[in-house]
Amino acid sequence: MRAERILVTGADGFLGRGLLHALATRPEPTTVVAADVREVPATRRLLGIAYLRWDVRDEGLAQVLARHGIDTVVHLASIVTPPKGSTRALEHAVDVGGTRKVLDACLAQGVRHLLVSSSGAAYGYHADNPAWLTEAHPLRGNESFAYAHHKRLVEEMLAEARVRHPQLAQTVLRIGTILGERVDNQITALFEKTRPLAIAGSDSPFVFVWDEDVCGALLHALDGKGPPGCYNLAGDGALTIHAIAERLGKRPLVLPAGLLRSALRLGRSLGIGRYGPEQLDFLRYRPVLDNSALKQRFGYVPHKTSAQALEAFIAARKAQGRPL
Repeated sequence: MRAERILVTGADGFLGRGLLHALATRPEPTTVVAADVREVPATRRLLGIAYLRWDVRDEGLAQVLARHGIDTVVHLASIVTPPKGSTRALEHAVDVGGTRKVLDACLAQGVRHLLVSSSGAAYGYHADNPAWLTEAHPLRGNESFAYAHHKRLVEEMLAEARVRHPQLAQTVLRIGTILGERVDNQITALFEKTRPLAIAGSDSPFVFVWDEDVCGALLHALDGKGPPGCYNLAGDGALTIHAIAERLGKRPLVLPAGLLRSALRLGRSLGIGRYGPEQLDFLRYRPVLDNSALKQRFGYVPHKTSAQALEAFIAARKAQGRPL
């Protein structure tokens, strides 16, 4: 069933802005409430969108849902890249506690459909990950990575709710590494280095998804075109760090795992490194997402493959005169 009255959390984030723009420009009449912890300036507000300053940690969402007669909630609010001074407790409160409040409010007000942006990180970074992860594989987000661990906890919460409250349909998208014309994230920062880091003995395969395909999948669900469920969202194929470096026109810097682990440990102990030795697993044990269910069961086919997304990202950076 097509969503008619939608509330979006994290609406002023990267994905939220893209989704709002797509919803605001559609010819079909739709009520959209955009909720975000930040006050959206008037110059960036879109016609036909109701803006609400609201923190997912706060109470009162149920009343907002009731006031606007919301039938569908798109929950995008989470901390992907922690800001300076962030704490694990804050990130847990937003990612896990905030999702609990959203879920409880949806159940209290009889919301029909809940869409959640999860991540391939929920599968975890493990040496025994299969070559391709399907939705049938267990979620093992490592406790040493706050984002991965919190996504796992969120999904466990949602899985329990699906059993206890089947009246609330859920669509959960486990998103791969997002690339786009204006994307800057932890992964793109690796590509900007003169020599992208590679770990000896590891291919470090990446799956990419173009930002417009993430928006496309959300719209597909909002239009009721795909059955609810959990889906890996990524373009076809994967690229090793060596293939990525070649497309960037660079030579990878290949370091032994032991040397890199020691350097990261030293940097953390001296307070000069952002990451610790656990970051080694983030680089060498990438979760590689199989998107078969997305295409065959959900009915959404990404327009760009992983390789095409990377090539489009590189082309966009060159057109913008930005370094790579």
